[in-house]
Amino acid sequence: MVRDAGIVGAILAGGASTRMGRDKALVPVAGRPMVEWVAEALAPVCTEVIVVGRAEPVAGLRAVPDPGRPHRGPLSGLVAAFQASGGRPVLLVATDQPWVRTTTLRHLTERVGDLAAVPVVDGVRQTTCAAYPAALSDLAGDELDGDGSIQTVLDVAAFDPVTEREWRAWGEDGRSFFGADDPEAIEEGLRRWGPPGQPPM
Repeated sequence: MVRDAGIVGAILAGGASTRMGRDKALVPVAGRPMVEWVAEALAPVCTEVIVVGRAEPVAGLRAVPDPGRPHRGPLSGLVAAFQASGGRPVLLVATDQPWVRTTTLRHLTERVGDLAAVPVVDGVRQTTCAAYPAALSDLAGDELDGDGSIQTVLDVAAFDPVTEREWRAWGEDGRSFFGADDPEAIEEGLRRWGPPGQPPM
C-alpha cells in the first residue's frame, strides 16, 4: 500500500474535562473555542488535522474515537491517531494548549525521524506537544493494553529530547507547553501572553 507523505496533526480531545467543568475543546479563549486555536496552529505543518477521542466531528475536524474504553489518557489518543494515520508520523497536541505555536510545531515536524521528538521543560517530557514516528505504533498499542502511558512508552523507547536551549532557539518561550485545563489557567495564559496566535515579545 502506498503511504501518504507528511504528518498527521492529532488533537487530544477525549478527556472528561472534570477540572474545566465542561467540554474543554469548546471552551472559548479570546472569543474562539480552544480546539480551533490548536487546529489553526497545526494546519500549516500537517497534511491532515484530526480530533482523537471523539465519536463525532468537532469544529469541522474528522473525529477518531479512542480504541477500547474511553478516557484512558493521552496514550489512547496517540494509538487512535496512529490507527488513522496511514503510516504517517503523528504530531500530537492537547486541546487545552491553545497557545501552541506553529513555529514550534514546524520544528518538531522537521525533527521527527526514527525517534520521537519530545520537548523537555524542567526535566519533564512534554508528551502532549511532541512528534511521534509511525514506528512507535506497535509499542504504543502494547503499552495501552498494559495500562501504560506515553511516559512509559518513552521509558522503553529511545527518543530525541528537545532541550530548553534548543526550543528557546526556535523563539519558543514555553507557551506551547502551557495547559489551560481550568478557568484559572485560561486567565493566567491570557495575562502572560495575551490571545493565542500572538508572536512572543
